[in-house]
Amino acid sequence: MDFNLPKEIDAYRKQIRNFVDEHILPLENNPSNFDEHESIVLPLLTELRERARSEGIWALQVSKERGGGGLPVVGMAACYEEMGRSLYAPAVFNSHAPDDGNMMLLEKVATNLQKDRWLQPLIDGESWSAFAMTEPAPGSGSDPGGMMQTRAEKIGNQWKIYGRKWFISGAGIAEHFILVARTSDDPRKGLTAFLFHRDQPGWQLERRIPTMGPEEHGGHCELIFDGLTIDDENRLMGVGDGLKVTQIRLGTARLTHCMRWLGLSKRCLEITQDYVAERQAFGKKLTDHEGVQWMLGEAALEIHVGRLLTMHAAWKLDQGNYSRKEVSMAKVVVADTLHKAVDTAIQLNGARGYSKDTVLERIYRYARCARLVDGSSEVHKMVLARNLAKENTDFWAWGSE
Repeated sequence: MDFNLPKEIDAYRKQIRNFVDEHILPLENNPSNFDEHESIVLPLLTELRERARSEGIWALQVSKERGGGGLPVVGMAACYEEMGRSLYAPAVFNSHAPDDGNMMLLEKVATNLQKDRWLQPLIDGESWSAFAMTEPAPGSGSDPGGMMQTRAEKIGNQWKIYGRKWFISGAGIAEHFILVARTSDDPRKGLTAFLFHRDQPGWQLERRIPTMGPEEHGGHCELIFDGLTIDDENRLMGVGDGLKVTQIRLGTARLTHCMRWLGLSKRCLEITQDYVAERQAFGKKLTDHEGVQWMLGEAALEIHVGRLLTMHAAWKLDQGNYSRKEVSMAKVVVADTLHKAVDTAIQLNGARGYSKDTVLERIYRYARCARLVDGSSEVHKMVLARNLAKENTDFWAWGSE
């Protein structure tokens, strides 16, 4: 087993780390750089994006032919980890949620005409996007196949959409949307995915839902569909393939969260290492106290475990495996790791960590969503239990054994 990164990928990783250190981290302590939702203001973001693109570190998750970096998932993992050291860096490199997941999905399954219309503007940084699946109760959550209420009715060569979605990330500024709706009552083939533009009539953005934040650009919104008309040519994959579309998208997209969270976890320890190396208590520096060493060592250990799980899942995805079990394991562990890392950091920074003098309190609020987004930890543990029941000792099989 070779744990070395290929030279090209490691070069990208180092370039991204240097960019984050030089151009992004220094911005974090200036409140004027952020809007009321704690997102980096768009004029500044645009300036940073232009710089990143000019340096060739742009949309690494899509093919070079389309203008991206063309990295395999393992390469994405290493580079996303470096981006993740700042809450704000992924958007600078056009490798942020939900756009990166939407780009990867469209590149895999869209027709060439759909790619030109719906994908390329995302890659070029000319538009933002959203993936509209989640609904208020009793609608679609972790069980979209069985619970989705939003319906699409075929009339001639068009579809009429009726229903409601909520907690749709990025919808506040998105121009391009991927929508999943029910087209039949079949439990496996009852959903279909569609593409629509913000300017099309028949829907409205009801509200931007307040959250603990900080938020992605465009927030988390509630949408109402009252006769949105979509041409059949803007259907994504086949009728009844909506659940498949969802699974294709969420597999890698869930793992990209883990990649970024590992970087954010490391950043928490970076901030803390600097502080405990200087702060003194009871006649010696905090870093020399055994109890402090235990706390830091345990957090560092969990970050490394999370990285190994993430890299294993990334490797399996690169082999063409759906990697559902491996992604679920990484998602559960890394979500907990992020919370552990920032909680440890705030504890060791004391009042300084709890204050707004560092980004730790922002990271702490953000970290709470990690155990919820793209499937709660409990749902992923159910996935693991089902795999264990089905596979028995093969749950831990080596490779294709």
